[in-house]
Amino acid sequence: MSAPSTEATELPPIPGKRYFTIGEVSDLCAVKPHVLRYWEQEFPQLKPVKRRGNRRYYQRQDVLVIRQIRNLLYDQGFTIGGARQRLSGDQNREEATPYKQLLRQMISELEDLLREMRS
Repeated sequence: MSAPSTEATELPPIPGKRYFTIGEVSDLCAVKPHVLRYWEQEFPQLKPVKRRGNRRYYQRQDVLVIRQIRNLLYDQGFTIGGARQRLSGDQNREEATPYKQLLRQMISELEDLLREMRS
């Protein structure tokens, strides 16, 4: 059975935690930590909470944005500028974008579970 090259089949589900470290996000999104730090500079949508010692803590919404950036850059072939423009266009079109992404992720995870249960 050949799996389609989609975000849902390649990346692990996002655990139900409130905050994630840069290492956890790196594993969840298949992107190295230095790339995440670079993307923070390039994409204004990425604003992890910084705490003690300048440690980054990403929220679920940040993880979804990172997965979207990863998809645009790696799977769809966008440039950094093109991906930035695409993301800002999405946010201008609709304020509820992070919530829609969260819902899409949850639906995708539920569909994966349903497929596993059927097989």
